[in-house]
Amino acid sequence: MTENPAISTKEMERAYELLQRVQGVYAQRVVGQIGLRTALLSSMLSGGHVLLESVPGLAKTTAAQTLASAVGGSFHRIQCTPDLMPNDIVGTQVFNYTSGELTTQLGPVHANMVLLDEINRSSAKTQSAMLEAMQERQTSIGGEVYKVPEPFMVMATQNPIEEEGTYVLPEAQMDRFLVKEVLTYPTPNEEVEILERLASGSLSAPLTVEPITLEDVRFLQALSGKVFVHRSIKEYVVALINTTRGGGPRPLEGFTEHVRVGASPRGGIALMKIGQALALMAGRTYVVPDDIKQLRHAVLRHRLVRTYDALANNVSPESLIDAVFAAVPVP
Repeated sequence: MTENPAISTKEMERAYELLQRVQGVYAQRVVGQIGLRTALLSSMLSGGHVLLESVPGLAKTTAAQTLASAVGGSFHRIQCTPDLMPNDIVGTQVFNYTSGELTTQLGPVHANMVLLDEINRSSAKTQSAMLEAMQERQTSIGGEVYKVPEPFMVMATQNPIEEEGTYVLPEAQMDRFLVKEVLTYPTPNEEVEILERLASGSLSAPLTVEPITLEDVRFLQALSGKVFVHRSIKEYVVALINTTRGGGPRPLEGFTEHVRVGASPRGGIALMKIGQALALMAGRTYVVPDDIKQLRHAVLRHRLVRTYDALANNVSPESLIDAVFAAVPVP
């Protein structure tokens, strides 16, 4: 593959320097969790949203706050509870008694980085209010439309072990997240490093790396969109997506017994966008098949609806995704 003439060497050098600064901020605040860093950074470059799932205490909130501080944009954290109302998120109209007029008070969703903590604790009504902000990049208050700031990214967390007072996210809303990252426990060495840093105070020390600006983020997002994707890579993505639906160039026998609904075209778009972001992060101006494969679990695990049999037999979405990628010929 040849170099992409749409992206200059100077632009690639600037992108490398900016990405190094973001990763420097992340490394100062979060120990390990390389997969989480890759998912957050590639989603930011793709202009998408991230769903983070894990047991409590695995640095979901810390990682989201760190990304916001690395970018230097506005950051709001929303703690979801069953009694949280849509107005608490998008904003409301307040009557001013002195002037006799209604004034609009924008809610916490109007920020560059929004952390929705424990999103599955909020009611369906509140979750649907977030949908408009996430998908349309705007909110409606009193008949008026208010755009959210650009860049805009939602990082939602959910705890899979608690079911008391939770509302399962519907498939339609899950599909709005570009990636769903499932966090695992740190290694013993990383846990020791966490304790060491905590004791020395370096985790809460002032940042030694200068954050990038919102203008820099917009530059990176535009550059990521210009990363070259060959037609054979696009055909590879489409073949993968069709295989999750029981079709594709080499249909998997008995796959539909495990998967009720495969990935939508939005899944294909997500695979390509993440591939472009990963290529840029690797210093390349074009996408290779490994870029499509790297975050396959994070991109597709929440887009496959498993059958009752698959759930009963504990067939993981990751094993189904791996079977799809093994079946489709690599270009």
